[in-house]
Amino acid sequence: MTDLLCIDPAVAEKYPTYHALVLFATGLRNGPSDVRTRALLREAEAVAREMFADASPAEHPHLAAWREAFRGFGVKPQRTMNSAEALISRVLKGGELPAINRLVDAYIAVSVRFAVPCGGENIDGVVGQVTLRFAEGSEAFDTMKNGEPAVEHPAPGEVVWADEAGVTCRAWNWRQGTRTRLAEDTTRAYFLFDALAPMTGGQLDQAGAELEGLLKELSPGCHIDRLYLTSAPGV
Repeated sequence: MTDLLCIDPAVAEKYPTYHALVLFATGLRNGPSDVRTRALLREAEAVAREMFADASPAEHPHLAAWREAFRGFGVKPQRTMNSAEALISRVLKGGELPAINRLVDAYIAVSVRFAVPCGGENIDGVVGQVTLRFAEGSEAFDTMKNGEPAVEHPAPGEVVWADEAGVTCRAWNWRQGTRTRLAEDTTRAYFLFDALAPMTGGQLDQAGAELEGLLKELSPGCHIDRLYLTSAPGV
């Protein structure tokens, strides 16, 4: 299972400081958001308000690095934010983090606390290998529009995560597709933390350990394996 994800060499060359941590989890027990996971969201909101009391998310070194990466493939980060900055900005504008389900609530909370983009995908919805690559523009992206299922296509050159059936996440970590999203009956999933310099491997490990602990709390007996991805050759 740990060979499920890979980085296309062209992306690795353009973004040499990119590194990622993937948690592969089986034996999960998902379900509707509950008292525990809603509390995790409220705690993460408090952390975000304290972290950015005197500075904007755009000034945070890691979030600033993502803004520059997005510009590198033609996306305006003020409008299309990486997932961590979008969540943090929502909180700072007076909103709440969305309660989706137990597993999603957990990784959203960790993403905000550590200012690192994180997503979760249902392994049973994945078709073949998942690759971080530049989009051709013809790939299918399953989403929702006006409350109805819809298919969109990424812009040519956009950095996407895609499997053999289409795009699973647009603009690197901006928007996840519906085909592989975590549902309340999901039992097998991977959770992907995306990082760029100046975020270190140690900081990424801390975020991963936080989520791993929550997954084991929410799903006693689940099994978790780790995978590290990096653009740097030989690392």
